[in-house]
Amino acid sequence: MTDLQYPLELAGTAAFAISGALAVRDKGQDWFGAGFTAFITAIGGGSLRDILLGSYPLVWIADVNFIYAILIGFFCTLLIPGILLRLRRTLLLFDALGIAAFTLLGTEKALSLGVQEEIAVIMGVFSAVMGGVIRDTLANEMPVIFRREIYATACLAGAIAYVALLAAGMERQVAFLASAALIVLIRLLSMRFHWSLPRFLG
Repeated sequence: MTDLQYPLELAGTAAFAISGALAVRDKGQDWFGAGFTAFITAIGGGSLRDILLGSYPLVWIADVNFIYAILIGFFCTLLIPGILLRLRRTLLLFDALGIAAFTLLGTEKALSLGVQEEIAVIMGVFSAVMGGVIRDTLANEMPVIFRREIYATACLAGAIAYVALLAAGMERQVAFLASAALIVLIRLLSMRFHWSLPRFLG
């Protein structure tokens, strides 16, 4: 893992924790319930990815800094909730940053374990979206991937772009940043302009 990727993974973990805590802010949760939701949201996708890839110990077990990142994200929602909630569409912004980081870090980890590129792309998407699925389920909301909006598709586009840029010989950190920017851009624009995929018809 490069020097750039490690802090990004920590930041993505904190962002997902914030996203998870904010998702239940109006659900009457106590501190423990909100903290549990933040924790599961932050580690859910990466843990399931590592289990599928047979990579042990799980990242957050091997490196306690991920626990600290989750705690920082959670306590930010406790200490400065007014600031966070005043930011325009805070939950969307943190979620977009989180899925961008986890998509590419998941793809990168799968590639480092020697799986085929197609599987690495799937693992990247899985890493990004499963935390949000767990978050929405705990918040008693329809998981975002089942709504008519661009979410997992943005992750898929970013993961494919990352693999393609690496295959084209682009420097790894540049490819990482460019692909992350693509995911965030697609996600934010899709929400701004209400983009969606065609409805599936039986």
